[in-house]
Amino acid sequence: MREGTAGEVFVAFLKLGLTSFGGPIAHLGYFRDELVTRRRWLSDSAYADLVALCQFLPGPASSQVGFALGMMRAGWLGALAAFFAFTLPSALILLAFALSAGAIEGPAGTGVLNGLKIVAVAIVAQAVWGMAKSLCPDRERATIAVAAVAVLAFMPGAIGMVGAIVLGAVVGLILGRGTGDARSSHVATPVTRGQAIAALLAFAGLLIVLPLLAGAAQPVAVIDAFYRSGALVFGGGHVVLPLLESETVRTGWASADDFLAGYGAAQAVPGPLFTFAAYLGAVLEPAPNGVAGAALALVALFLPGFLILVGVLPFWDRFRTLAFAQSLMQGANAAVVGILGAALYSPLFTSAIGDLREFTLALVSLVLLTVWKMPPWGVVLIAALGGLALSLLR
Repeated sequence: MREGTAGEVFVAFLKLGLTSFGGPIAHLGYFRDELVTRRRWLSDSAYADLVALCQFLPGPASSQVGFALGMMRAGWLGALAAFFAFTLPSALILLAFALSAGAIEGPAGTGVLNGLKIVAVAIVAQAVWGMAKSLCPDRERATIAVAAVAVLAFMPGAIGMVGAIVLGAVVGLILGRGTGDARSSHVATPVTRGQAIAALLAFAGLLIVLPLLAGAAQPVAVIDAFYRSGALVFGGGHVVLPLLESETVRTGWASADDFLAGYGAAQAVPGPLFTFAAYLGAVLEPAPNGVAGAALALVALFLPGFLILVGVLPFWDRFRTLAFAQSLMQGANAAVVGILGAALYSPLFTSAIGDLREFTLALVSLVLLTVWKMPPWGVVLIAALGGLALSLLR
């Protein structure tokens, strides 16, 4: 990966933060289209390696991938630039929603939201097809991808996802296709081993110490609740919702109505679903709430995922240059393609496509992306208008 600047990273991820609808799986499709296909910051295989790593770790997978891409491109400043640019648009929108207590209601709002769900199907379909061509070029790896889908069919959720990647890695090791030459997809990070170990110690230390201090003050209790939610969730996105509900609604910090209203608004904005924390932090009772509560909750929820990512990055980069490690990653990458394919069907297709007209809009979006080469933000706009039109025609 050629070295870039933090400004370049900020601009690229701000565009993604403003246009990446559809949740973490869709975000990976947006990232690949913008940073692998268009900007050529790294190869498909290196990108798939990074996706596979972040699927293994707790935290918001798409935001972790973005954080790592920013770091690989422009160092620590690049990592921060990627995080803030990708996160702030949706966080600010949800904060404004919390402070104004407004809501998107009626057929028009529902139609636009449906259009955004439909375009996510097209984005992920494009990503799955593109990654399948480069990462499943033979029948063995294509079989691994299908096997990953089968694993998730019988064992859905984070456990099945990790199991599918482990199975793919084991089969890849048995096939033994690695050469030990990773120069074509090598990506470097500025993280030293000492910094990595410090990050891992911080991750574990906060997980142990914060609950012990939570009774001392409400701000510490808020940090503990959101940090623990971010540290214990695998897969990111929607998986974190039950944890957040337990930490806020069941403790009486937020009402069930407020929680559901914020969750509905989070579906209508681009960027990571973890920015739902900004909304929750703003509506918490007692204080801290408002802007201070939003900032506290947002940082606490994202922090553990980034700490553990920094802790494993340097070891991962050296590990993947070995022949047997490449064999492992080839199998794991094929499994990632299967995981994305399974997610394309459920929850994306099953929740977004309800009839032939919605399926037609998804096909139109896919053709605009793949044949007409229209930028994703343009397709998102067209799909939103299409969803509005379908809603008004019902």
